Amino acid sequence: MRRPAFLLALVVAACGAPAASTDRAIADAAADSLLAMYTTVRLDADLSGLTEREKQMLPLLMDAARAMDEIFWLEAVGQRDSVLSKITHDGMRRFVEINYGPWDRLNGNRPFLAEVGELPPGENFYPHDITRAEFDSLAALAPDSGRALRGLYTLVRRNGSGGLTAVPYHVAYKPIVERAAAKLRAAATLADDPGLRRYLELRADALLDDDYRASDMAWLDMKDNTVDAVIGPIETYDDALFGYKAAHEGYVLIKDRAWSERLSRYAALLPGLQRGLPVAPALKAETPGTDSDLNAYDVVFYAGQANAGSKTIAINLPNDEAVQLAKGTRRLQLKNAMRAKFDRILMPIAETLIAPEQREFLSFDAFFENTMFHEVAHGLGIKNTINGRGPVRTALKEQAGALEEGKADVLGLYMVNALAEAGELGDHDMRTNDVTFIASIFRSIRFGASSAHGRANVARFNFFQDLGAFTRDSATGTYRVAFDRMREATDSLSATILRFQATGDYDGVAAWMERMGVIRPELQADLDRLAAKGIPVDVIFEQGEEVLGLPVSGAVGAAPRSGS
Repeated sequence: MRRPAFLLALVVAACGAPAASTDRAIADAAADSLLAMYTTVRLDADLSGLTEREKQMLPLLMDAARAMDEIFWLEAVGQRDSVLSKITHDGMRRFVEINYGPWDRLNGNRPFLAEVGELPPGENFYPHDITRAEFDSLAALAPDSGRALRGLYTLVRRNGSGGLTAVPYHVAYKPIVERAAAKLRAAATLADDPGLRRYLELRADALLDDDYRASDMAWLDMKDNTVDAVIGPIETYDDALFGYKAAHEGYVLIKDRAWSERLSRYAALLPGLQRGLPVAPALKAETPGTDSDLNAYDVVFYAGQANAGSKTIAINLPNDEAVQLAKGTRRLQLKNAMRAKFDRILMPIAETLIAPEQREFLSFDAFFENTMFHEVAHGLGIKNTINGRGPVRTALKEQAGALEEGKADVLGLYMVNALAEAGELGDHDMRTNDVTFIASIFRSIRFGASSAHGRANVARFNFFQDLGAFTRDSATGTYRVAFDRMREATDSLSATILRFQATGDYDGVAAWMERMGVIRPELQADLDRLAAKGIPVDVIFEQGEEVLGLPVSGAVGAAPRSGS
């Protein structure tokens, strides 16, 4: 994604260098251009169905999430205020807040401030000067063969002798996690649902000892709660060095019971869908957990990694492979955020890039289905390699995230096909899913190369184009889905990705992504057309107690009350 040629003038002004009024005007224009990549969404929700005690819980849960925000700043760049205090330009300060640092998350993490170097691939999880080879050699010498150094919940630091030591998150961030745990425990006292109360208590414990399995199990056991929270170190996308380290994030959510009732029956169909995968038996031998949960929510607060750069519109957790195989996962569809992206981003993209005669097939229901089954599809396939290389996530290292997102996208479309053919979706027109799916690829590609979702969508776009699943009309610059080729492309890509995962073929995945994960010139020109039209890339939020009309519970950390 191209950026304004006058960015240098902006960064000079942003960093406080003297600037004439003309230079300031240029800087203002540049900041406006950068901020225009995002459209602001107000995260409000109907609270009329909540009890007074549930309403009282929300500010406490938001404060716990704000603590995750504070930790994520430390993981990504350092003390939040030490970064922002050096920037005098208001627009650039806002852009730094959106990106949690001076690297553009929608532009391959390229620096956008003067005198800022490249983002270290391991961010602040590792020493900035470490290489993969050095880490591997030093980890091999560690007493436990490097298990702690590779752990999800440890920072890697140099010791006095030049070796490496692992610092547990609960030690490194002790004052912050103690505040967050206190907020969760206070919220637990207001929880009338016993499952929610138990989860919040166990999650508070987990923040203090980094043992998350019990709280993950308790989160899966919750069935009747209306208020929910996802909080802690969860996704490993930010660790581009190895993909070992989980970054802190938080969500506060309110269940939409009407929509959730429509979705509840699909989780029980997972074993049959696993057996029907279009791959060899060895690649689908695992049996997914059947205690999975599928619900729709309005999200009222994002924090930390979840709030940085591009925003997710659905959640599939826990990531712990043992928990997934034992009990399944929960899939949370964030309906209000999803609707905002469909209306404000996907539809304007489609009006530019989808052939006019196929635009009638675009629908929010199809977008919701594709997104929902993407999350369900994370539970399909294989979690552990079949050749002794351990969990897929470990074997594929930093390549695992993008490949897993690609798998979920394509198997999600496979699931819609399979369920439609089985009559599970009623009177269903698969063309709506296919056209909406292709339009959504353009939306996600714009997240950039630093996003696992962005890389996955570029690879899938090129794969589908090479197999003729869609064509481009050079005269109009629009794309037309070839409905008779979509199923073949879906099955072929599914088999390709599942083979990589089953064999833990790190070198094969790296080579494939190097070849397929590249934006070709023709596609880049079309993406530039979207930018020229001012179509936003993603959303930022107005969120918090004020938006919901709730009283605040008291500050817990450095993150601003309005969110970012």
